[in-house]
Amino acid sequence: MTQTASPFPVTPSDIDAAARVLAPVAVRTPLLSFPVLNERVGAKVFLKPEVLQRTGSFKFRGAFNKLSSIPQEKRKGGVVAFSSGNHAQGVAAAAKILDMPATIVMPSDAPALKRERTKAYGAEVVLYDRDREDREAIARDLAQKRGATVVPPYDDPFVIAGQGTAGREIAEDMAALGLAPDIVIAPASGGGLIAGVATAVKARFPGAAVIVAEPENFDDHARSLRAGAREAHHAAGRTICDALMAAMPGEITFAINSRLLSQGVTASDAEVAAAVAFAFRELKLVVEPGGAVGLAALLAGRIEARGKTVVVVLSGGNVDADLFARLVA
Repeated sequence: MTQTASPFPVTPSDIDAAARVLAPVAVRTPLLSFPVLNERVGAKVFLKPEVLQRTGSFKFRGAFNKLSSIPQEKRKGGVVAFSSGNHAQGVAAAAKILDMPATIVMPSDAPALKRERTKAYGAEVVLYDRDREDREAIARDLAQKRGATVVPPYDDPFVIAGQGTAGREIAEDMAALGLAPDIVIAPASGGGLIAGVATAVKARFPGAAVIVAEPENFDDHARSLRAGAREAHHAAGRTICDALMAAMPGEITFAINSRLLSQGVTASDAEVAAAVAFAFRELKLVVEPGGAVGLAALLAGRIEARGKTVVVVLSGGNVDADLFARLVA
């Protein structure tokens, strides 16, 4: 990464470099505005639909940037990643483009669509028990045996910089419209997306409030922001937001987020389900539950948005057909 005097582990210059790497391969997703949504929340709302990104989520950005940073002499050993699905697909697709072997450690209860798509990109999938096994230990062991590089889902400067290109595009497109965002909302599991987005957006619009959205009870970022130190959530069981179940913010991501984020908000599974249905019926967008949590918090009134200019990142659209049918029914 760029060596600077900045106290932040990822800088706007790092994100600029990632944008150059990604330009030939990633989709520059647009900002979309809908009168029905603006009227519903009383604000000027723009959606960043990473559902339209390669592999169906923002994760391709960070994965490709990270894999591109691996020296040529180490690429033959391939990569190993651990993910519930979106990072898995991002790494698998990036590895296919760069002609590198990829092995993905995935929970056995990950959505079938995500498992199938990961395999379709040519990756080997190794399943584990989310409740009884340590995915990181499994990945490290596989990487050591195979001479592969581990690609973390969020706590890596190249991954964060890649995800930050979504925020860079938001800043550029808002400036082109002659608008300044008052609020930018994005979801978080380990915090790589929101860290990258905050870095890019705050560089261009320092007055913008960047807000992290999480599923109800899986609020480790909100807890950590209030405490001023990394804290785990205390959720028991599951959430329909399968992509947002990390127990605690990453070390690198929290070093950024603790200084750049304004607050954390949550949405219940019922509110997320309503947001998924709203996006489908009113906006004609297919959004997975984890990708819709920011929209859900906005629609539920968890954010003071009336009269303001708001950007919401819809982070992914990889949802099983049967679950999606139940949510929109």
